[in-house]
Amino acid sequence: MRCPLLLATLTALAGAADITQDADGRIPWREAPAEVGDRDRWRYLPPERIVAGNFIDRFGITTFAFPIIFSEEAIGTGIGIGVVDSDFRDQGRQEAVAAFASVTTEGQTAGVVAWRKALRRVRDASGGVFFKETSQLGVEVGFRRTLTRRFYGLGPDTTTDDETSYTDQVGFVSAQIEGDPFEPLPNLITRLGVRGERRHLEDGRVPNKPSTLDRFPGPTGDADDRTHVVTVIGATWDTRDSRANPYRGGSLDAEAEVWSGDGIVGTLSGTYAVAVPSLFHDGGLGDLARRGREENPPTDALALGAQVRQAGGEVPFHGLPSLGGSRTLRGFVADRFVDRAAWHASLEWRTWLLPRGFSITRKVRIERFGLAPFWDVGTVAPHLRDLPEARIHHNPGLSFRFAFERAMVLRLDIARSSEQTGVNLDMGMAF
Repeated sequence: MRCPLLLATLTALAGAADITQDADGRIPWREAPAEVGDRDRWRYLPPERIVAGNFIDRFGITTFAFPIIFSEEAIGTGIGIGVVDSDFRDQGRQEAVAAFASVTTEGQTAGVVAWRKALRRVRDASGGVFFKETSQLGVEVGFRRTLTRRFYGLGPDTTTDDETSYTDQVGFVSAQIEGDPFEPLPNLITRLGVRGERRHLEDGRVPNKPSTLDRFPGPTGDADDRTHVVTVIGATWDTRDSRANPYRGGSLDAEAEVWSGDGIVGTLSGTYAVAVPSLFHDGGLGDLARRGREENPPTDALALGAQVRQAGGEVPFHGLPSLGGSRTLRGFVADRFVDRAAWHASLEWRTWLLPRGFSITRKVRIERFGLAPFWDVGTVAPHLRDLPEARIHHNPGLSFRFAFERAMVLRLDIARSSEQTGVNLDMGMAF
């Protein structure tokens, strides 16, 4: 149920597309005030994106409302509504709010409200705004009743015959703050978050599949009608030119999820990106000679991401390391492989077919459109020491990328695994 909200968020931000950009979508480079510092970590919004007034005054520019309509056999026909305000409280794009709610004829429901505030923001003389990607505060509150969650058991050798289904009802609230608080170490980014959730489990609605509660009474019994508080602590050494959509540089990240009840899940991950020549464009070099520098020149990149995870103590089955879905092993269903340890790696070639994009309406423009052939590989096991002997799963795939701006990319991933063709729609890069 995340995709409608993400689509709306992107559409709202796209509705505020650069009015002063060139006819082909190119955005001229703007020098930043001295207090900005490392310009590569900051994004610029011109004054035309900061429209004063109430929700109605800014409708179609920084605010948007949309209907949600969908249908699936197991969950019925669903309707809902979403609202996005990317300049909440009219503060010069410092705060954003997104909300949606939906219900289906079979009883699946969802409602989420998310708020985000940029903590590092500088106005320039023109009235435009520079903001830092790595410094923000976010809060999310929601409720979801999903009828078709799947569980196959633990380990890398489960098969499709092991599939079970359950209904997952969860209410949650979360908050996270991140930034680079240590001035002598500008590449060190820290974050602290907390999430509270209350879960209730029931039989699932996937046709012709047994109930997870009947097949796995131990794990589901331990997770049913339980309240958990999860504290998230993380630190990243980041040399990338952008956290949201890097063209160059690498990162090394360590994170701990501490579950109430003496459980912990640790993650060590890394990424690396290198700019590569394109078969489809000149990387903006022609425009550089004709018109000077630009804010976000079209740049192809080869990107690698990898992670290792390990759970310790009492962690509920839905919180264990897992692979499958929109970010890991994209050719498999979400949480297809689950155990107490996991590793995963992805390789992508991110290339822009239309480096100057195309217009949808006078206000809405896709900055660029591209493809990303990728390969995912990974497995799970009871412990880190068992991972080298575990059966490895993999899938090739092709991703379609629609960039409304550098930090706002919508991707449609199609991947083929040994079990199915996975199709995932999500916002932002997979790694």
